[in-house]
Amino acid sequence: MKNQCEKIIQYIKDFGGITTLQAFKDLGITRLSGRIYDLKRMGYCLKSETVTGKNRYGEKTHYAKYSLEETA
Repeated sequence: MKNQCEKIIQYIKDFGGITTLQAFKDLGITRLSGRIYDLKRMGYCLKSETVTGKNRYGEKTHYAKYSLEETA
């Protein structure tokens, strides 16, 4: 059985990135930012980009999407 960090890395490799909502809905992980912190301490090069979307009321919202940095 994979731990949360392993699941996140696999998800990013499979889908190109992950958001907090995807981590919760698809993986059952409630503290994505905590696991991202752990992964960075383990040596993974992760980047975050701010994505703009709308909530259920049509209001603009911003959230982070994490992905692996490209290596040269």
